[in-house]
This record gives sequence, structure tokens and C-alpha cells, in this order.
Amino acid sequence: MQQILVCEDEAAIRSFVVLNLRRAGYAVLEADSGEAALQLYAAQPTAAVALLDVMLPGIDGFEVCRRLRAADPTIGIVMLTARSQEPEKIEGLHCGADDYVTKPFGIGELLARIEALCRRVQILREKNGDGDRMQRGIFTLDFRAHTLSKNGKPVELTQMEYQIVAYLFSHAGEPQTREAILRCAWGESFVGDDKVVDVNIRRLRVKLEEDPSEPRHLLTVWGKGYQWED
Repeated sequence: MQQILVCEDEAAIRSFVVLNLRRAGYAVLEADSGEAALQLYAAQPTAAVALLDVMLPGIDGFEVCRRLRAADPTIGIVMLTARSQEPEKIEGLHCGADDYVTKPFGIGELLARIEALCRRVQILREKNGDGDRMQRGIFTLDFRAHTLSKNGKPVELTQMEYQIVAYLFSHAGEPQTREAILRCAWGESFVGDDKVVDVNIRRLRVKLEEDPSEPRHLLTVWGKGYQWED
């Protein structure tokens, strides 16, 4: 039975969605805030799809999306919102969302989108061999344990270093700006110089590269940011 994480602060909408998901045969985790959703996921990191309301008390849906995507690049994420403006949709997609549903929505359409995402997630997790891990060349990222190994040997990482690696893993082959990496690893509330990303990249190269001065995996893409290559 596939599991869906539902994060919606409006009780009536959440109950309606949860009821129909359960009728459709899904296991459901319910949360009324971003903080609660992240706690539930940390305790049970097996959800195939997360439904996230954008406007939440405390941590908003965009931030929850970023953190879930960093923790598990395979999870499907659907943003639920009353907004219909294009900028908000673009922001959600940039945060790592797979789909966007505007309120009010038909339950049939929502279930169809979830079913399609569940199929895609299942294929991706089967391809990776384990939904809790992602293999990229000689490196293995364990999302449940929050660890990285190289050639089967553990690499000691700080929490921030792990978040950066997880984010770049999930966007392998695509350059990521300092700002995007900063938001993912440190959150929207971070106040400081984005050069902190450069410092962590240098430390990661020492830990991951055979020759940190000639990196093969953590690449600098001039004018754009950083990129992971297998």
C-alpha cells in the first residue's frame, strides 16, 4: 500500500482529501503544519507522494517542499494552493514540486495526478534498487540514515554538507545556483553571505574527490553555480 503525506491546515479540506485517499486504497499521514509534516516524514520516510498546501502557519509549503526534495529526490510532490498566478507556480516548481493543483479542485483530477505520480515514483525507486538510497557512480546516498558512502566506505559529513550533496544528487547534470543551494540547505530564513556555499563545496571536494584541485564530481559551472557529475 502506497503512502501519501497530506499537509493542509484547513481541517475541512484535509479531512475531505484524506477520506478520499483512504477510499482509493492509500495509507495517509496527516499534518496541519509544515513542522508537523517534516516530523512525520522524519519518523516514517516512506511516503510516495506529498500533498503540500502553500499557505501554512510557520514553515510554508515551499520550504517543506525544498526539505522533502533534499531528503528524498524520488518522492512525488504536489502543491495545493488557492493562488493561480504564474510566479507562485514557477516558485513551487523551482522548489522541487512535480505538480501544481489550484483550489478548488476536483477530487477525481487530484487522485488521477497522484496515481500518475505514484507510478513514476515506483519506477524510479525500483530503478535505484532501494527507495531509501540513491546510487551515483561510486557514491551511495542513504536518505533514511542521512549518510554518504564512497566505494562502500562511509564519508563523514556535517548536516549542511549532507543537505548540499543530497540536493546536487537530485539534480545531477544540471547546474544549481548558490542561491538555490543556500535555500535548500539553510532555508529561507538564512541571513548571510552566499559564499558560505563555496566554503562547504571546498570542504566536500576534500572529502569526495581524488584530487580536490581537479574535481570530477563537484564541478563549478562558471556563471551558473555548481553541478554534480557521476
